[in-house]
Amino acid sequence: MTVPRGWQFFMHPGPTNIPYRVLQAMARPSVDFTGPEFVALRDRSLERMKPILKTKEGFVITYAASGNGAWDASIANLFSPGDKVLVPQTGFFADRWSNTARAYGLEVEALPTTERRPVDPDTVGRILAADTQGRIKAVMLIQNETATGMRHPVAEVRAVMNRLGHPALYLVDTISSLASYDFRMDEWGVDLVIGGSQKGLMLPPGMAFTAINGRAWEAAQTTRNTRRYWDWRPMVENGRQVAFCGTPPIAHFFGLEASLDMIEEEGLENVFARHRRLANATRACVRHWGQGGGLEIYSLDADAASDSLTAVLMPAGHDADRVRTIASERYGVALGRGLTTLQGRVFRIGHMGDLNEPMLLGALGAIELALADAGVPHARGGVDAAMDALRAAAAPRKAAVAA
Repeated sequence: MTVPRGWQFFMHPGPTNIPYRVLQAMARPSVDFTGPEFVALRDRSLERMKPILKTKEGFVITYAASGNGAWDASIANLFSPGDKVLVPQTGFFADRWSNTARAYGLEVEALPTTERRPVDPDTVGRILAADTQGRIKAVMLIQNETATGMRHPVAEVRAVMNRLGHPALYLVDTISSLASYDFRMDEWGVDLVIGGSQKGLMLPPGMAFTAINGRAWEAAQTTRNTRRYWDWRPMVENGRQVAFCGTPPIAHFFGLEASLDMIEEEGLENVFARHRRLANATRACVRHWGQGGGLEIYSLDADAASDSLTAVLMPAGHDADRVRTIASERYGVALGRGLTTLQGRVFRIGHMGDLNEPMLLGALGAIELALADAGVPHARGGVDAAMDALRAAAAPRKAAVAA
């Protein structure tokens, strides 16, 4: 039996690597969550989340839950049984959010999206334009579909809604995009945002949140869904969270403060630039591999390829899970698997959160070894292509520093 040494390169698209600084911040005894120390921590952390969301109008409500809990909270608070919502079908996670809505008695209109392409805002517009009686109460969109490695046009969909004057609420899931690339809650007119701790915020799973604006808060006052655990009303006073639906995720708040420190020290726009740099290097590597066989980036639209992760589509007759197994067991690199219809067809390389160039290059080199061991046709030298992309990205930064 091979005894592994060194660190596993954890390249999942969530949960992501947890920085030592965050781990150390969380490693502390329990505190009284009604006491002044924790209350002050809660208040300042939730206030510091607003610049990440780019909101001054909205506020954040947190839960001890995974992202699935935030989905529940969004549906339970905003809708009544029989309400209709429009959900563009971006992949596995849009399907899961749709199923949450159905479980609460909502009517879901699932809008098909062309495979390997982003949501078409004009198609959303045609559905809304035909809704002359205003039955559609909300549009629910995933900004970054983690299953496919694709980003979807949040601002453009809102622009269509505005042009039509449709009164639907706008709900956006940012679980695998927030703090990885740009999101603008106020500017893009988003009424509710779904988020989680275990991706760009660099925390363990177990803390979820919804950010809501005044429209969402007003809607929540009259809806008729059962919502004892998720009910916002007893948790919020004067536009801020003051209580929890049970015991809060105490340790996560200490970790969140450390994570926010790290993001602010790097600068949010620099965080975005780093994610774009690593994403471009990964995509350059995959495109190079594809010159020698059938490997492809899943997104057919280069502008829609995610900066959080890259989904790699295998050539026919080759199993992505075999590549993943070899990468993990022989070379110590953990990759994400394909979900539902994509299982065995894709593997997913996460490049979000606490990650830098050497970590990415090491992982890509190990994946190239695994492709060779699995007999997958590919062009050797993908890591060289990634390095070329990183050099090209570094040149403008050097020029800016020199100037």
